[in-house]
Parts: sequence; C-alpha cells; structure tokens
Amino acid sequence: MNSSRTDHLKTIEQRLLWLSHWMIHNANHLRPVADGIKVGGHQASSASMVSILTALYFSVLKPADRVAVKPHAAPVFHAMQYLMGHQTRQNMENFRGFGGVQSYPSRTKDIGDVDFSTGSVGLGAGITVLASLVQDYVIAKKWGQGIQTGRMVALVGDAELDEGNVCESLQEGWKNDLRNTWWIIDYNRQSLDGIVREGLYERIEKIFDAYGWDIVRIKYGVRQRAAFEEPGGKALRNWIDACPNQEYSALTYMGGAVWRQRLMDDLGDQGAVSQLIDRRSDSELASLMENLGGNCVETLAAAFAAVKHSRPTCFLAYTIKGWGTPIAGHKDNHGGLMTPAQMAEWQQKMEVPKGQEWERFATVKNPDGLREFLAQVPFFAKGERRYSDTKLVVPELALDAGHTLSTQAAFGKILGNLARGDSELADRILTTSPDVTGTTGLGSWVNRRKLFARQSQDDAFIEHRIPSTAKWNFAPTGQHIELGIAEMNLMLLLGAAGLSHSIFGKRLIPVGTVYDPFVHRGLDALNYACYQDARFLLVGTPSGVMLAPEGGAHQSIGTTLTGMAQDGLAAFEPAFADELAVIMEWAFDYMQRSGEGDPDERTWLRDETGGSVYLRLTTKPLEQPGKRVDTEFRQGSIDGAYWFRKPGPGCDVVIAYQGAVADEAIAAAGLIGETRRDIGVLAVTSADRLVAGWTAAQRERARGNPAARSHIETLFGELPAHTAIVTVIDGHPATLSWLGGVCGHRTISHGVEHFGQTGTIGDLSRHFRIDCHALVDSVNGLTAGRSAVSVP
Repeated sequence: MNSSRTDHLKTIEQRLLWLSHWMIHNANHLRPVADGIKVGGHQASSASMVSILTALYFSVLKPADRVAVKPHAAPVFHAMQYLMGHQTRQNMENFRGFGGVQSYPSRTKDIGDVDFSTGSVGLGAGITVLASLVQDYVIAKKWGQGIQTGRMVALVGDAELDEGNVCESLQEGWKNDLRNTWWIIDYNRQSLDGIVREGLYERIEKIFDAYGWDIVRIKYGVRQRAAFEEPGGKALRNWIDACPNQEYSALTYMGGAVWRQRLMDDLGDQGAVSQLIDRRSDSELASLMENLGGNCVETLAAAFAAVKHSRPTCFLAYTIKGWGTPIAGHKDNHGGLMTPAQMAEWQQKMEVPKGQEWERFATVKNPDGLREFLAQVPFFAKGERRYSDTKLVVPELALDAGHTLSTQAAFGKILGNLARGDSELADRILTTSPDVTGTTGLGSWVNRRKLFARQSQDDAFIEHRIPSTAKWNFAPTGQHIELGIAEMNLMLLLGAAGLSHSIFGKRLIPVGTVYDPFVHRGLDALNYACYQDARFLLVGTPSGVMLAPEGGAHQSIGTTLTGMAQDGLAAFEPAFADELAVIMEWAFDYMQRSGEGDPDERTWLRDETGGSVYLRLTTKPLEQPGKRVDTEFRQGSIDGAYWFRKPGPGCDVVIAYQGAVADEAIAAAGLIGETRRDIGVLAVTSADRLVAGWTAAQRERARGNPAARSHIETLFGELPAHTAIVTVIDGHPATLSWLGGVCGHRTISHGVEHFGQTGTIGDLSRHFRIDCHALVDSVNGLTAGRSAVSVP
C-alpha cells in the first residue's frame, strides 16, 4: 500500500473517531435532555471498531458487498455516512433523538446506506450466512444470471459470539458449502459487564476451523511488528502474548508511565529489551502497546486485500475497547461516557478547533486531496445501493377442495398447483423449512420443483427404486432450501430472501413453513426480519390443541397473539380451503407492494405499503362449505371477517370463531337455532387485521373525522345492544375477546390458556371448552332470563 493511501486512511480513521464520539457527547452533555435519562451511545465500543470500518469500507469493499455492522458501532457507521455526505448534520445532532440517526443501524429508519439492520446481537452476523446462500440461489437461476457477486460481511463483537444462533448459522453455512462470507471479530476482550475469559481466541478459532472457515489472526500493528524486529523485540512480543486480558486493559487505561514500570518490573534489566523501552517516551510507549492489529488501518487493509478466494473467512482482529480515547481499556467503559472535562482535553489532543466540531474536514491538512480520494473509493462510487425489481403477476389460485380438507392440506394443494404451472410467480417462489418439509405440506411442491444445491445430487432411493413419497433431488434449478432444525435460521433465511429484490435486484417470493408452536423459537429473528421490511410468507402448521395426539409440547397457544402484535406481519387463520386460496392470492401480491398512500377508508388499513404474511394452519379436516364466489366472502376473508350466517334485526347471539373450531361454532349455532332463529355466525380469518383497522379508525375519529369506520364496526353496526357475543378459537381467548369492546356487547371468550395434552380432537375440545356444547352453555349464561337451549 502506498504511503499516500495509508495517510488518507489514517486521516479518515481519526475523522470517524472524532465525529462518532462528538455525536455521542453532544447527545449526552450538550443537547437538552427533557427527561433526565442518559442517552448513551457506546463510545468505547465504537472506538474499538473505527479502524476496522475505515480499512473495510475505504480500502477493500465493492458496491456488491453487503455489511452487517456491529450494533454498538452504529455511531462510527453514521459518522462514515456523514463524512461521505450521505447523512445530515441535523440527524447527527439528533442522535438517539426523535427522527435522528438510530441507536443501531436500521434499513428502515436511517437514511444512510444500511445493508442489514442490527440491534439484537448475533442476528446481524447470522443473516450474512443466509444472505450468501440466497445470493448463490439467485445466481444459479436463469433469471438471476448477470448479477454481480458480493461478499456478505459481518462486523462482530467477541462477546456477541455467546449468542446461540451464531453457531446455528455457522453449521447451516457448512451444510450448504458457504462461500463469499467474511466475519470480522472485534476481539477487544471486553463485554458489557467485564472482561472475557482468557484463551477465548483459541475457542473461536477452533469453532470456525470446525466449520471449514479460513482464519486470519490480526494481532499486531505496524509499529508493534517493527518493534519486534528490534533487538529485544522477541521478549516484548512474548510478554504481550502472555499478558492476561484484564492486565492489558488496566495498563492501557493507566497509560505510558505505568506501562513502563510494569514492563521493566516484568522484563527486568535485560539490555536490549530495556533499551527498546527506554528509546520511547511514555506517550510513544503507550502508542506502541496500544498498536494492536485491529487498531491499525494499514495492517487491516493489507490483511483484507490479501484474501482473494471465495472461502468463508474469519478475521480475528485484536483491538482495545475505547482505543484512542481517555476511557480506553477501563472495564466499565461499555456503557461509560467521557466526562465534559475529558472531552475538552481530548478535543485539544485531537486538534479540533472549537466551533468546528461538526465540520467534516476540520483537521484535514489536505482537504482537496482527501475529497479526491473519497470520490474514488469503489464502495461508494455507484451511489445508491438499494435496488428493486418488477412486480410479479399473481395467477388465480383455483382449488378443488373436495368434501373434507384441512387448511394444511389445502396449502399443499395450492403450492402443488403452482408447481405444475408455468407462471413467473411460481418460478420466483423459494420454499424453506427447518427439517419439517414433509409434515408441513411442502411435499408436492418439492417433488416437482426440487431442492436447491450448487451441485446436482440425485436421490439414492429413486436410483435404487425404493418406494418413497419424497423425491429428494438436489439441483441448481431447485426451489426448496432444506434447513436443519433451527427455527432462528428459518427466520433469518426468510429475512435475507425477503430482501432479495432490494439487495440483489431480483425478487423472490419466500415461503417458509414451521410447526406453529416453534414460531416462538425463532421469534427474535422473525421480529428482526420484519424490522428490516423483508417480505415473506410464514406458514405455522400444524397449530393449536387440534394437533391432539402430539401433546402439549407441540400444541401452540400464544401464536395468535404474536400474529396480532408483530409489526410488519399480517396474520391470518382461515378455517376453509377457499378462504386460504383467497388469502394466499392476496398475500403474494401484498408481499410485493411498496407504495405509500392514505389508509383504505373501507378498513383503515395501510395495505399499499405491503408487508409479510403469517398463516396459522391446522391438520384438522373440516367439511367444506361448497363453492363460494360472492364478493362479501372474498373481500371479508382478506379484510379479516365475514358473516358466515348473517344476523337479523333481532339478533340475540353472535358466535364468532377463528380457524379450525369453525365446525364447533356452526354446530353450536344450529343447536341454539332450535329455540332462537336469529343467530349470527361471524367467520374471523384475521383478528390481527380486524383489530388494526379498528384502532386505526379510532385514532382517525380522535383526529376529527367522525365518519371513520373500520370493517368490524361495519359488520357489528346493526347488531342490537342486547346481542351477546361468544367467541371461540383454538388459541388464546384474548385473541377475540376484544370484539365485545367494539360496540359494547356482552362477551364470553373461549380458547386455550394452559398447556395441552394428548388425546383425540374431541377429548381436547371438550377439555378446553371449545366444543359446541360449551358454547351453548355460555350462550345460556349470557341470555339468562330468556329461553335457554337444551342440549342432550
């Protein structure tokens, strides 16, 4: 590397160090703080990463490369965007404030060029592995040829490796012959609460070696390596290698004079090494001892540039937490901040004139030369790196449901029909599942569309003519990615594939299936995928206690509430196959929307923005209602509910159900109808969309629009005040209990609140009181004083 380039990198490094720390200082000490709460900002964690980000972004990355930045290095990332003119001073001054740059890099909330949101540690690292797999998938397809291959890069804290999903993603990468992936570990040997264990680097290296990664240890900076070549340098190196993490951190914090005393005490008067130490002033000695490889841009840039292959590579970069600042090395510095006095002294040391703290080139001696250098940095040369792809036409999802069918089986049939067709949408569908492909309805799809692998591999069972319902042929043209039993990887893959249109410029329609109770095992990564505005279809199946013989470990309760609570995810639980077909047809279009606009005044939902979709399906077969083509049924299935049985003007009772308990609700209505003719049955397909529209309409009325009326308010609008509502769901009863609050009707809600157990569907329906007789009992209780229903 020529000296001019090195000088520019060092200048950028110091600019990023200052701007990131000044931004945090401004937020905590200069900006008015109305609530008296510390703003924070992780100065020390940013400092340890500043050299790594400088060398990476300004030396080696290309526009096709994608980076997940360590969450606590967000200030450096924002400073980098500001230096490049891609971030505003107003946003920087409002760091961690309303509308300002975010605490952690965010694809959706920051205007800077964020590739992957980070925040929940471990997930940013893991998604790079799955994104690399998605990149290979896209490149292997005819419609994906021509895209430029990039590296998927994760900047990871050493303590972040404690997260379990990290090893899960590494193993998945090994299974799929991972390539074009870099992880750069900020090995500062400090966590939030203290110092990491001695010898951790050995464990780290063994883990990555076991999964087939190359390992590059970046331990010593240029000055240290030069000192090692001096007489006595070998002894100094041996001392550094043997020094415990806590000691090294403490000595760094105390400074040059203490370094000198400790080195002389330990090494004694050994001639050459003593002279090596004596030739340096206290500040020079401190600078030498703090010149670890991860804090040396010249060393880092050379290490990055030396990797020419596509094998996954782990860079173990030794750093000092808080490097270059007065709080360097202190064990409490993770959440600590420089005091105003420390900042004032440090500002003098950094030679930043007062009044020029926000100036991007304040200390730059050759600003024109630096601007010229920045204009030629490859990573930033092409500007905006957010792509898009054309919207795919969704074919009509016709389905011959037959007489009796479960929603899980209907889902399999719909995908099977798509697999047999030749639509462009079907060609872009990527299915995936964590080792439950056959038991979640994907068998027909996979048999026709094959499994994905970069190298073809035939099914040995087929070759040997062994009968099997599954045809497991792997090929580059395959459209199913089979994952191991790790739901976090499923959600990370859905997140990566659901960003394909933006990252790679080629749209995918990701469809992931998982046993519904295990949605919660991947909940952190699911939330992460939604936060990034990834687009996918998540299918939780089978669900509820209707998975009767499997017992409580496989029976979901709270996923209905998760579907309602998760932002960016429209949750549905259809009961019948025709509902599912309508919803999936809508979902495939909804996943591709990215517009802006006013809410739909019919529902007060902002459907133009699009999002991801969650289907909660079941293995319980239901008698199908016959062919229905009416507009109210189709639109109601999408909006969240429709009248299966319309109430009349004197309606006494409405039974509202969601999902597989439809038959029990309909049967209860039949029993009640023997003594009361005016019974309404409300088919709820999405409590999530109903409640979202209702709360949105309430907000609109509070803003002064009395005409705002949600879909559920329209459905309930003509019900008499005395109408009683009984709700039932194979899930938590709170999912539908709020229906009574829409118009103030008396309500009793049936559902499942406790762990299930084994038994038949009938056994468990009776046990949890979600059967027709329990519903009738509740109706009798709500309508006491009127004629009761007698049930034999």
